[in-house]
Amino acid sequence: MNIGFYAGSFDPFTMGHMHVVKTASNVFDKLVIGIGINNKKARRYDKEIMKNAIEQALKDENIDNVDVITYEGLSVDAAKDNGCNFLVRGIRDDMDYYYEENIAEINEEISGLDTIYVRAGTLGGISSSTVKEIFDNGKDISRYVPQAVLKIM
Repeated sequence: MNIGFYAGSFDPFTMGHMHVVKTASNVFDKLVIGIGINNKKARRYDKEIMKNAIEQALKDENIDNVDVITYEGLSVDAAKDNGCNFLVRGIRDDMDYYYEENIAEINEEISGLDTIYVRAGTLGGISSSTVKEIFDNGKDISRYVPQAVLKIM
């Protein structure tokens, strides 16, 4: 069974993330979304509240082969702990690719897990940081985040 691990801070989870999840959930038998805790980044949205919102968004889209977890530490360790045999990364542009490729090489070396890249889709260029900035300025972000995520913002 092929199981992918899609790691990120997902603060918040965007439609670009959802595009990656939809694509990867069609490629893999199972996908695990890992909400990583990065001590270098302050979270705006509580990880458990975001986990619940992502689970609701998946339910709203009838995606049933995806689990959502939270973890601390290395993504590769969380992936292995959850039985995953591939890492999944969303790619917005060529700069993302070069950045991700360096990380993928290290991840493969320390864990043996290969990385599969998925295009982030037409709204993939809208990062979580951009969504927060638009939201903070009172603009409509309903096309950039799933409805379940919008409700917690």
